[in-house]
Amino acid sequence: QVQLVESGGGLVQAGGSLRLSCAASGRTFSSYAMGWFRQAPGKEREFVARIRSSGGTTYYADSVKGRFTISRDNAKNMVYLQMNSLKPEDTAVYYCAATRTMLSGKTSREYDYWGQGTQVTVSS
Repeated sequence: QVQLVESGGGLVQAGGSLRLSCAASGRTFSSYAMGWFRQAPGKEREFVARIRSSGGTTYYADSVKGRFTISRDNAKNMVYLQMNSLKPEDTAVYYCAATRTMLSGKTSREYDYWGQGTQVTVSS
């Protein structure tokens, strides 16, 4: 089993920064590739960023490239999403997800485990 718990969401003004954290309970966290997704009301869940189990390879959606950074600390069973230059369109519930068999890592169906999500609201 892998249990994921997101934290760090909140209300921030446009242009501000926020760092999301995802804590994993599994003892083999380092074996999992991790991804961040987000979902706004009335919209499809969309890919934000992913990172390989080694932590050496990252990939981002075009909408967040250059503003967001995904990272992980396998020793602490943590994955992070540093969000800078936030925009109102970044407002959504953010989810972290885990998988042992990542292909592209850009689709929700590739992931086996999901957190409950944390709300990020960016005001204008």
